[in-house]
Amino acid sequence: MSVAQRFFDAFMLGDHYTMGQLYAPDATFSDPIFPLLSAEEVRLMWRMLLTRARDFSVSATVDEGPDGARAVWVARYTYGTRPVRNRVYTEMVIAAGKIVRQVDRFSFWRWSRQALGWKGWLFGWTPWLRNRVRAQAAESLRRFAQQERQGSKERR
Repeated sequence: MSVAQRFFDAFMLGDHYTMGQLYAPDATFSDPIFPLLSAEEVRLMWRMLLTRARDFSVSATVDEGPDGARAVWVARYTYGTRPVRNRVYTEMVIAAGKIVRQVDRFSFWRWSRQALGWKGWLFGWTPWLRNRVRAQAAESLRRFAQQERQGSKERR
């Protein structure tokens, strides 16, 4: 089975551990909310998103070649109290059986209209709102990493 197919199969199962194992040690990830993450950060992002997700499901269509893959996937989940259906286009560069670069693209405005309601509808197209959401997401990831480190110390 291909790397990308294994990634999306794990994603569909909510298996962030397997997803994380498929990234190379120096991999990078970007999307409209997390513009540049390292391999460690992307592993943490998937763990945060999948452990916090409510009513989450994902479907994907994957097309993989020898050096990379493209996929179209649709995530459905509840953000706060609002249902979200986000269509994402992924491009992966794959080398030695690992993801070395992943770029996800989706309409931030479409996502923000669903996730943020009227604020997203009015301001989702603006750099101001995009930057604010990015800052909040980065802070959430930072706090989640801190909790993970604290939890691993307590388990020792």
